Amino acid sequence: MKRLHKARFAAGILAAGLVLTGCGAGENGTRSSDRASGGYRAPDARPDARQDEAPEGEQRSRPPADRLSTFALDVDTASYGYARRTLAEGRLPDPASVRPEEFVNSFRPDYPRPEGDGFSVTIDGARTGDDGWSLVRVGLATAAADRKGERPPAALTFVVDISGSMAETGRLDLVKESLGILTDELRDDDSVALVTFSDEAETRLPMTKVKGQRERIHGIVDELRTTSSTNVEAGVRTGYDVAVEGHREGATNRVVLLSDALANTGDTDARSILDRIDKERREYGITLFGVGVGSDYGDAFMEQLADKGDGHTTYVSTVEQARKVFVDQLPANIELRARDAKAQVAFDPKTVERFRLIGYENREVADEDFRNDRVDGGEVGAGHTVTALYAVKTRPGADGPLATATVRWLDPKSRAPHENTGSVGTGALRSSLWGPGHDSLQLTAVSAYFADRLRRGDLPGAPRLSELAERSGAIAERSGSKVVRELTESIRQADRLLAEQGGAESGDPYSG
Repeated sequence: MKRLHKARFAAGILAAGLVLTGCGAGENGTRSSDRASGGYRAPDARPDARQDEAPEGEQRSRPPADRLSTFALDVDTASYGYARRTLAEGRLPDPASVRPEEFVNSFRPDYPRPEGDGFSVTIDGARTGDDGWSLVRVGLATAAADRKGERPPAALTFVVDISGSMAETGRLDLVKESLGILTDELRDDDSVALVTFSDEAETRLPMTKVKGQRERIHGIVDELRTTSSTNVEAGVRTGYDVAVEGHREGATNRVVLLSDALANTGDTDARSILDRIDKERREYGITLFGVGVGSDYGDAFMEQLADKGDGHTTYVSTVEQARKVFVDQLPANIELRARDAKAQVAFDPKTVERFRLIGYENREVADEDFRNDRVDGGEVGAGHTVTALYAVKTRPGADGPLATATVRWLDPKSRAPHENTGSVGTGALRSSLWGPGHDSLQLTAVSAYFADRLRRGDLPGAPRLSELAERSGAIAERSGSKVVRELTESIRQADRLLAEQGGAESGDPYSG
């Protein structure tokens, strides 16, 4: 995917004649190629635009790019899972491994669901209490899978790391437990293959229909033992060879990589591995699902592989988490609702002074490539939600349209493009974020602020960690949610660790 690794903070001193202008330059929000004038409207903002229908005029004029925010959708959650594991062990995560969008997307708001493939679009927001600043949330959701209904068969190639580092408790033992769970959950018409790798790769099971073979699959998994070094390149290369050889037309063909991603043998630079994944992805539609394990985990390496492989990553450290991934979330990990999905949010300069997308830095797409379907987006499965959160500073006395969000995707079967859109006005920002009735938005805010604090960010309106823990704890008490209680405990652990390191948060929430 074409990534633009840059900080995105658009500020608006805008020409009076513009109805919408673009986003994504720098602090000043000005690029010579983006300066334009005239009347514009947000993409697909026509009052009569039909839901799930691509706009007819692909070449029509658009808002200049300094008022647009464009990114590929992301359903990864590995960053949050690994951060929780690290904090529980008494360590602060490396700020470079903290991706706020993965913290936010670890929690699934109850957005309305569309019918069929594609997305619903929900936009809401509230004031943060800091002068002029609010949070605006763009929520996208796909239809849930019918567990008892029809779905395409799955052709899954498991690529399992059996290197020496996987001997640690919570690595290969957890992978074997996970594969055992999944083997029992797959349908008779699904197919599986198994490749293992250490210093070399070995095919343990070619692509095989599950029907009548469950005991055989269990037996092969039970025999897995650790040995030698970690040649991820050999494992991925062999895994894709097996996936191509066993490719099934009309099925969901996916490589599932289970590893601590600590490559130390063979080609340890991700680039050549990424090229291989990209070729097979394009030719055969094979996607990659990365499942990370271990107290030391190559998070960035795994994320790069999944990004290039049009897939996503997650992280597991307990059998309970493995069961959630391979049982509760199995339909979302197998059944695609959308390919190459991207979102573009257009802010109205008459009401918005500046804005900032929280996270998604390595998911950014050039604004002009939003409708270029040759530029990769994200793959999203059944029952997923995707949330993008913006810090937005409105103009004094602002009243009127605020933002329009458009999501574009390709049909997973026909690859025909579709779009859906939603808008929000300044009236959505009248109430306080921390007031009653905002639990869902508050939870999104807490997770985003928490991630930003862990990576030493500077989001406006961010509470101290102790206050975030109180907010999260109150939501957990009202909802009875175990996952929110776990978030609360992780925030408290981070607060304690920062205090021990001399970064106690008193006064300035970003001291230390």
